[in-house]
Amino acid sequence: MSGPREDGRCRRAISILTELCQKKSLPSLDLDTCREFLLLPSDQSLIISEPELSVSLLAVIVIVCGLALVAVFVFLFWKLCWVPWRNKALSSHLAVLRSEAGHKDNMADKLKDTGALSFLEAAVKISHTSPDIPAEVQMSMKDHLMRRTRIQRQTTEPASSTRHISFKRHLPRQMHVSSMDYGLEPPAVAEQPTSIGRIKPELYKQKTVDTEDPKKEAEKTCGKINFTLKYDYENETLTVRILRAFDLPAKDFCGSSDPYVKIYLLPDRKRKFQTRVHRKTLNPTFDESFHFPVPHEELASRKLHLSVFDFDRFSRHDMIGEVILENLFEDSDLSRETSIWRDIQYATTESVDLGEIMFSLCYLPTAGRLTLTVIKCRNLKAMDITGYSDPYVKVSLLCDGRRLKKKKTTIKKNTLNPTYNEAIIFDIPPENMDQVSLLISVMDYDRVGHNEIIGVCRVGVNAEGLGRDHWNEMLAYPRKPIAHWHPLVE
Repeated sequence: MSGPREDGRCRRAISILTELCQKKSLPSLDLDTCREFLLLPSDQSLIISEPELSVSLLAVIVIVCGLALVAVFVFLFWKLCWVPWRNKALSSHLAVLRSEAGHKDNMADKLKDTGALSFLEAAVKISHTSPDIPAEVQMSMKDHLMRRTRIQRQTTEPASSTRHISFKRHLPRQMHVSSMDYGLEPPAVAEQPTSIGRIKPELYKQKTVDTEDPKKEAEKTCGKINFTLKYDYENETLTVRILRAFDLPAKDFCGSSDPYVKIYLLPDRKRKFQTRVHRKTLNPTFDESFHFPVPHEELASRKLHLSVFDFDRFSRHDMIGEVILENLFEDSDLSRETSIWRDIQYATTESVDLGEIMFSLCYLPTAGRLTLTVIKCRNLKAMDITGYSDPYVKVSLLCDGRRLKKKKTTIKKNTLNPTYNEAIIFDIPPENMDQVSLLISVMDYDRVGHNEIIGVCRVGVNAEGLGRDHWNEMLAYPRKPIAHWHPLVE
């Protein structure tokens, strides 16, 4: 009896030990110890369990890496291919939508214009189909509706003033004044495709050296001159002392010149002085004094004019250059003798002082009215044998070089300093102010012969110097008359 019991106990112990070795619940158990007590089936199960575990773990790692690579590949494909095609599709779709919107806007404008007519047609149809309304009532309703549509059109699109219609009729056809619309932007001009993108090569072309600016040519100097000024308050006399000239240009074949200087105190050209002629030199020393009797209150309006000539015994004297000192108080108060150096400006003929004109400009934008008030002139050039002139002022309205209108002042007899105080008015719409200019001409009236021009000046956006500044000041301060003196030119 003991044999079978012990045998069962042994088997049970072996099975318990086998389960403990398989589960590894006890830390003291070692794998080699378990192999000694276990039978062959249990040993085989232990040997096989480790490879199965390693193979399954490796398979999981491979699957996870493969999924990661697939995700990276899909992301790169979406970034490289799908997004640009989607942007192109969206841009093309937006362009189609914009074109459709523009077409709808055009159709809406057309419907707005035809809305009143369709409403009138519907009203007329209703009046024709209703037998109870008499014909007189239908006609009165139709007239009322027509007047109502006219009032609506006038409130939305105001008609231009009758004063400006004549101005627009005189404008050139190239300006297209009737079709101007300053509320809309101009249509975009399609750029010409080039091989270098949007860079425009014509902007980078350098100007040739041969083409010189005529203004620089007129402003080049011909040496320097040194003189002094002093005013005697007791005798009311201005003393001009010509000292020396330096670095004059050569006018003779021998490489030298024979210079001398003429002195004027403008605007008086009847009284003039002249230095001695210095032979064959480009750096003459004159050291000569000249006296001009002039009241002190007139000094501010006087100009000193020095003309440098080259003397020639057998032909006409050649002019080297000139110096004009407009402000006698520029370097000193003239109470003491002051030395002055000036550059001699290149000139071929003596510049004649034609005089000055004073006028004011005033513009009313709401009324579209430009008012030029001719105030007075001073120191005009004498055109008659008597030493006087018969001046009047003619104002011309110009547009693109064409004269649209002209107006004149009255004639002042036997004077070089006339006073007018006469207003000349032009009707100009505000949108055309940047396209016009005014030409002011001072004329000498001749009863027998042809009227001669004493001098002119121009004001406008395209004018130069004071004429442009006076015009811009008028536009900057509307409804305010602004007056300036303007020198007359030939």
